[in-house]
Amino acid sequence: MKRWLTRLLLSIAVLGGALLLAGRLGLLAGSEPADLGVQGGRLKAPSTTPNSVSSQAALWVAHPRRTDAGIAPLPLRGDAADAIARLQPLAAAMPGARVVRGSADYLYVQCTSRWLGFVDDVEFWVDPAAGVIHVRSASRIGHGDRGVNRARIEALRAAWMRPDS
Repeated sequence: MKRWLTRLLLSIAVLGGALLLAGRLGLLAGSEPADLGVQGGRLKAPSTTPNSVSSQAALWVAHPRRTDAGIAPLPLRGDAADAIARLQPLAAAMPGARVVRGSADYLYVQCTSRWLGFVDDVEFWVDPAAGVIHVRSASRIGHGDRGVNRARIEALRAAWMRPDS
């Protein structure tokens, strides 16, 4: 019995080490989607797996996760360029965040998990007609995210709503 338990623990340690090494080598990062950005007044649809959120999920009528992936947009404060300028440092302060590109009405950020190097794509688009900033946060690989993308956007929302931001 003791030999069996030792082998089991050793196997778990080896698998854990291999997973950590794969993450450190960037093998769990996935590839940047080619279809990010705003197209036809929409950000990319949420993932079909439970690892993304989008304030525009309801626009994708036939999407299997249109209800579950829904999240409220951020309220627009000021004009588009001013809002993106205020949003950028808040987004950059998120754990593992790196601002990739932005324009007067759009911001794209990548968030990398600390240990395993998973990358999530986070987008913000100012829709002045609706008076909101639409958001999308999605994991590149895997099935679930244990609510990380939703928590990220809600934490950013809290920072956005502070009077000093």
